[in-house]
Amino acid sequence: MKYTGYSLILILIALGFNSCYNYKSIGLLQEGYSLPRYEKTDYKDYKIRINDEIIFRMITIDVTISTLIQSNTGGMNFSASYRVYPDGTIDLPFVKNISVVGLTFKEAAKAVEKRMREIIPDAEIKLSIANKTFTVIGEGGTGIYSISRDRFTIYQALSMSGDLKHSADFKHIKILREGDKGTEILEFDIRPKSLIESKYYYIYPNDIIYVRRATSSFYKVENSWSNFIGLISSSLSLLFTVLYYQKL
Repeated sequence: MKYTGYSLILILIALGFNSCYNYKSIGLLQEGYSLPRYEKTDYKDYKIRINDEIIFRMITIDVTISTLIQSNTGGMNFSASYRVYPDGTIDLPFVKNISVVGLTFKEAAKAVEKRMREIIPDAEIKLSIANKTFTVIGEGGTGIYSISRDRFTIYQALSMSGDLKHSADFKHIKILREGDKGTEILEFDIRPKSLIESKYYYIYPNDIIYVRRATSSFYKVENSWSNFIGLISSSLSLLFTVLYYQKL
């Protein structure tokens, strides 16, 4: 009975340690050999898609043209938003049916500027996206957030949504991304340092980040002294109760 009691105590203590979250399971920027190693890739500029809301801005010194477009002011700058049609084109002031799908904003601006300068020789065109948002669901928070800058990273995205919960599955983060061939699902382990500048590192407009709950999180507790002591205390209490009834 004596050795059985000691064995039970050792088992409960071992379970107590294993039931706590640790750096290896939830730490970021790790360099362990057991973690995946992701290759670096060049950053790819966002390419315009169907239904994107494009902000169109034109600069010209021709006040007459500016007044025709923007009747309430005589300014030299004009900006407005236009949706990309299902056929991949966009209609802008003075020019129609400009194909922009699949182009970066720099490429599309050059195409629009070329057409526009047939009418307005000094026209300077700037294009950007209005629907510049991403979505987070699951154990990384829930909500729709704005992308504040180019080269926006997965770390910045999750910090905006409230960071990853310890109960999250750090090994299987998913990004749902619309592409030319439909929705692509990118799955990765967020813990290794090699994630930086890999194909999983940057977040693009309309991305959905899904963070599922880890199956092992059911029996784990937050890794703090108070929780750990509470777990050990309850385990010992259970052990003494079992030993007491065994003596009866």
